[in-house]
Amino acid sequence: MSQTVLHIDASVGGDASRSRAASQAEVAALTPDTVIRRDLVAEPLPYIDGIWADTRLKPAETLTDADKDVLALSDELVAELQAAETIVIGLPIYNFASPASLKAWMDLVARPKVTFHYTENGPEGLLKGKRAIVTVASGGVPVGSEMDFASRHLTHFLNFIGISDVTVLDVKELAAAA
Repeated sequence: MSQTVLHIDASVGGDASRSRAASQAEVAALTPDTVIRRDLVAEPLPYIDGIWADTRLKPAETLTDADKDVLALSDELVAELQAAETIVIGLPIYNFASPASLKAWMDLVARPKVTFHYTENGPEGLLKGKRAIVTVASGGVPVGSEMDFASRHLTHFLNFIGISDVTVLDVKELAAAA
């Protein structure tokens, strides 16, 4: 059975980044047939704005060519998520939270009626049946602690869009086990 992995990195640390090294090792261990690579530092994403926010709420059948252009990058990012069975994210903790680049990615893939919808029982994620592996590196914030807003936020977000199988790996613990 073939496997597609979406590999996302958000660290500005380059070759010295522990979250990048750990996420790369996790991808290699999965031995996927296809890897979709998204480096949020090498290819920065724009922040959402009012035009984007309004356009994402329009019914698909009413979108003009200009509207489709506004949503094109978001559509591409969502398609990457939809194509992958496993999402591997290298997550550095900066100032207790995720880097702005990863937040920009989250904002662009949170699409009503595309990656989630609201029901009478509350929100329901539409990207079910996928799993995520998050490799977290921190210079001082203990991963999983009350001060770690990054991994808790990312896990909550992934659950929100339907990815409930989320494994958070502390890079320090991975290094100690090696």
